[in-house]
Amino acid sequence: MPRLEPRFLEDFAEERVVGGEVVVTHGSWPWQISLQWKSGSRYKHTCGGTLVRRDWVMTAAHCVDSDRVWRVVLGEHSFNTNESTEQVREVSKVFIHPNWDPSNVAAGYDIAMLRLSKDATLNPYVLLGALPAAHEVLPHEHPCYLTGWGLTETGGQISNVLKQALLPVVGHETCSSDSWWGNTVQDTMVCAGGGVDSGCNGDSGGPLNCKVEGKYVIHGIASFVSSSGCNTLQKPTVFTRVSAYIAWMEEIMG
Repeated sequence: MPRLEPRFLEDFAEERVVGGEVVVTHGSWPWQISLQWKSGSRYKHTCGGTLVRRDWVMTAAHCVDSDRVWRVVLGEHSFNTNESTEQVREVSKVFIHPNWDPSNVAAGYDIAMLRLSKDATLNPYVLLGALPAAHEVLPHEHPCYLTGWGLTETGGQISNVLKQALLPVVGHETCSSDSWWGNTVQDTMVCAGGGVDSGCNGDSGGPLNCKVEGKYVIHGIASFVSSSGCNTLQKPTVFTRVSAYIAWMEEIMG
């Protein structure tokens, strides 16, 4: 049961969205960000995340629990193309949930907030992701999409273009049953997928986008997958359930 380990552009074996499809329209998921860390004079993509306020990004704690210089790229679509929609912001401060334990991802609390050095400029390619109401839980089989830059299959080649995968919610009663994830899954998590398409290492921190009453709401933060393989049957991708941490997020963001 590995967490969705961050990976870098030159090291993309078994990571990112497995299956799924390329996002055809640039700007389809305008709250999706690329989290990057500084290595020498270059920055390297490592995780996804969600712009939730002009100066705040939500991601997974395990993406940022090391001491590095971080930046966020907004409005990104293809890593190989300068589309003139990108906005680059330095991360001025990292807030990791105080109960996060990097040696025990199954305990939960895999959430972090990043304060940006400068407000994002909102436009059709850069918008805020909507957050759910506190404690809201989606029903079994509710359709959601995981988004990220990634593989078409486990062990395959990377996609430098943003991808999406349809991952229906697996209700907690089912996901926590013995033939699925069992007691590994807490009620502060949400499972999605469990079939051919899934998240995989490097999709860390990316949003689970779920359509509720006509608009997409971010109900999950990509957290961990099965050690048997990213798209293992009845081992869906596990996300931090955003609605369980609304009060903490509001306290951090003031």
